[in-house]
Amino acid sequence: MNKTILLVMLALLSGQTVYADELLDYYQKLGAGESDPARGEALWRSQHGDRSCTTCHGESPRETGKHNKTGKLIEPMALSVNPQRYQDVKKVEKWFLRNCKWTFERECTPQEKLDILAWLGSR
Repeated sequence: MNKTILLVMLALLSGQTVYADELLDYYQKLGAGESDPARGEALWRSQHGDRSCTTCHGESPRETGKHNKTGKLIEPMALSVNPQRYQDVKKVEKWFLRNCKWTFERECTPQEKLDILAWLGSR
């Protein structure tokens, strides 16, 4: 998926073009290339020991998840259900840092983050 299509899709879903531009530009400045929702979905579903993104967020990003240890409910990740989800780059980065370290035992790359966001934006 090219940048223009992703920008339009994110803008339509979130209602804020500034947000879409800011987030895409941020990850591309950090070295990400074109986004690929299929790669994002594959990463979302990939198992790392007994963990994956689905462990807490569930199989469908349109549904409410539940934290594996605390039981705390997690709002849906899909922009189609939760359009306000990704408006703050600092907040997005905070959660990517925590969740990537817990799930993958490492930080995610800018490309991985962009691909996951592209997939969540297409849901």
